[in-house]
Amino acid sequence: MSFLASPWWLLLLLVVAGLAAAYIYVQRLRRKRALRFANLDLLNRVAPEQRNRLRHVPIALLLVSLILLVVAVAAPQADRRVPRNKATVILVMDVSRSMNATDVAPSRIRAAQDAARTFADELTDGINLGLISYAGTASTLVSPTPDHNATKAAVDKLRLDDKTATGEGIFAAIQQIQTLNAVLGGDAAAPPARIVLLSDGKETVPDDPDDPRGAFTAARKASEEKIPISTISFGTMSGTVDLEGDQVPVPVDDESLRKIANLSSGQFFTAASLDELNRVYETLQQQIGYETRRGDNSRPWLIAGTLLALLSAFAALAINRRLP
Repeated sequence: MSFLASPWWLLLLLVVAGLAAAYIYVQRLRRKRALRFANLDLLNRVAPEQRNRLRHVPIALLLVSLILLVVAVAAPQADRRVPRNKATVILVMDVSRSMNATDVAPSRIRAAQDAARTFADELTDGINLGLISYAGTASTLVSPTPDHNATKAAVDKLRLDDKTATGEGIFAAIQQIQTLNAVLGGDAAAPPARIVLLSDGKETVPDDPDDPRGAFTAARKASEEKIPISTISFGTMSGTVDLEGDQVPVPVDDESLRKIANLSSGQFFTAASLDELNRVYETLQQQIGYETRRGDNSRPWLIAGTLLALLSAFAALAINRRLP
């Protein structure tokens, strides 16, 4: 009965069962009287057996409709996906020089910008979206805001720089979420939050990701704050960048990004093209932008019960020339 909000209304099914029993009893009495006083040969010619069976169809339809209507009154519940009206998402983007690799057309950074704009454009209204970029240091370009156009505009202004300080980007995102939560009334009243981290390479500053400002330390801090990090490893193993005429290999580093996601109780994704990246963002948009809520689902039962009741009336008029 857990799917019903008011299961006690199901006691009305006893009344429906009583009506069914009463109908059967009345039909048996009527048959006994007919057999006692009627001419059987004449009765079979006037009212053949086929018609006798069909005359029960209207009452059967009526009883089923009553059952459906009783269930509707008991307020059946169902899980529904509804848009979130509150949540916080921080998009953290790697702008190290390796993002200039062209293994993803037209380049990793251009493809990442296109996908980020699409993500911001399609994210559910009401979700606070922020943007942080990082190379050797982290920069907060947009604080969390429901105005997603601000993030789209800031994405166009991303500029590449030296080094990769992934931990700094994560710490900056955590700080932005904590600041917003304080404004909204503290952690108890804060909406759910998530960090979406896109990178193509291994952290270079500091050397050890377990350093106090390292990526793994930042991921553990996010876990403590109950902020999952969805990491996206963007690029291929064959990526290269031109540094003063030399082609320097910049393969993606899946392992470190996978560990960041695992440490923060988040998810790890890979994307080797703009289409794949857009699919990843679409998956995240569905996860972040919607939530499952249990609500009233009596409408289908009410419609079905009403339609069957009307069908019962039409059948009674067509078969028995009267309403049941």
